[in-house]
Amino acid sequence: MFDIAVIGGGASGMMAAIWAAESGAKVALIEKNQKLGKKLLITGKGRCNLTQENFTKDTLLDDLGRSGKFLFSALAKFGVEDTKEFFKAEGVNLKTERGGRVFPYSDSAEDILTALRKRLATNKVIVIRNNKIVSIQVKDNLIQSLSTKKGEILAKQFILCTGGKSYSGTGSTGDGYSWAEQFGHSVIEPEPALTPIRANDKWIEFVVGLTLKNVKLSVVQNNKVQDERFGDMLFTHIGVSGPIVLDMSKKVGELMKKKAKVHLSIDLKPTLTFDALDKRIQRDFQKYQNKQFKNSLEDLFPQRLIPVMIRLSKINMEKKVNKVTKEERQNLVKLTKNLIVSVTELVGFGQAIVTSGGIDLKEVDSQTTNSRKIKNLYLAGEVLDLDGPTGGYNLQICWSTGFLAGVSAAAAFKKEQGKEQED
Repeated sequence: MFDIAVIGGGASGMMAAIWAAESGAKVALIEKNQKLGKKLLITGKGRCNLTQENFTKDTLLDDLGRSGKFLFSALAKFGVEDTKEFFKAEGVNLKTERGGRVFPYSDSAEDILTALRKRLATNKVIVIRNNKIVSIQVKDNLIQSLSTKKGEILAKQFILCTGGKSYSGTGSTGDGYSWAEQFGHSVIEPEPALTPIRANDKWIEFVVGLTLKNVKLSVVQNNKVQDERFGDMLFTHIGVSGPIVLDMSKKVGELMKKKAKVHLSIDLKPTLTFDALDKRIQRDFQKYQNKQFKNSLEDLFPQRLIPVMIRLSKINMEKKVNKVTKEERQNLVKLTKNLIVSVTELVGFGQAIVTSGGIDLKEVDSQTTNSRKIKNLYLAGEVLDLDGPTGGYNLQICWSTGFLAGVSAAAAFKKEQGKEQED
C-alpha cells in the first residue's frame, strides 16, 4: 500500500512524485517504458529547453490564451526561478539563450534527467518501470486500485501524468484520455501542436536544410492574414519547420479542420516597407549594373535561395541588371515580401512536440489540480488541455503542474490520515 501512486514517468510525473515524497508521503512512480523520461531526452533536439525566462503570471494570457488563467496558481507556487533553483541544487549549471530559452550548460538533456532521478532516489520514491496499467478500479468517485501487468497497486491518492499523443514513439499514446473519459471527464479532442508542416512546392527541394533568420511568416486564408510570427524557420524534405512554423502549426491545423484552403506567406525582409525594399534593390542594381541578374542578388538573399528567387521572379537570369525593367524589379519586391508556401497538411503526432487538447480544464481545480470528478485524483502535464509556444513554455507547464499536483496530493493524504487517527 502506497500513500500516493503517480501514473507516468515523464517530466510532470517525476516532478509530482518528487514533491509528493518531499512532503513526507510514501510514493510509487509507475512507468510503462523501461526508462523514465524518454521524451525528455529528445526535447530541444536533445539539449532540453527546460524553461522560458519570460514566462510569468503577467504573460500567461498572451502566451497560452484563455487557458492561461488555469496556470496562475501553479506558476505562482512553482515558477521559472523555482525550476532553475531546483536543477541548480542538483548540480546542473544553466544558461539562457536568445529568446529567453534556458538550457543545461552542457547542452545535454541527460543532465536534466539525471537530476530528476537523483532527487527521486533521495526522496525514496519507489519507481516501477516497464509496468503497463491494464485497468483502474473506481468506486464511489474514488480510485481504489490499479491493475498492472505486475500486479495490483493500492494507494490513497493518485496523480495522472500520462502525457498526450505527441512523439508517440516514446510511449505517449493517449492512455490517460481514455481513463479520464471512464472517470466522467470531458476530453477536448487531442490534435498535434508544434509540428512541422507539409508543403508541395517543387522549389523547396532545392533549399532543404536552409534556415531563414528574422523573417515574418503569415498564415493566409481567403487573402486575410489569420496569424503571423517573426523569427527563424527551416526548409525540410517534406516542407517547413523551425520555431515560427511550429508555433504557427496549431492555427494552421484549426483552419484546415474547417476545410479552409490556407497557405503560408514568407516576408524575407519584414523590417522594410515595399518602397524601402524597392529602393534597396535599386541600390544593389546600381552597384552591380554591369553584371547579369543572376549575379546581383548575393547581398539580398542567402546563396542557396538565389536560384529559387530567380526562377520564381521569371526574370531572365542572363539579363544585364541595367536592362531589368521597373515592372520586373517591383515583381521581385513583391516576391521577396510574399514568398508563398502551399500547405498540404500537418505532419502529425509522430513529430509533434506537444498535444493540443486534453482533459477539460473546467473539470480540474486550478488551485490543486484535483479532479472535480474523482476525489482522490490529481492531474498534471500534457494530459491537460494546456499547450504553449516553443521556447521552454511546455516543460515549465509540466514542472509547475507536477509540483502542484504532488504537494496537493500529499496534503490531501495527510488530511485524510489525520481524520483516520481521530476516529
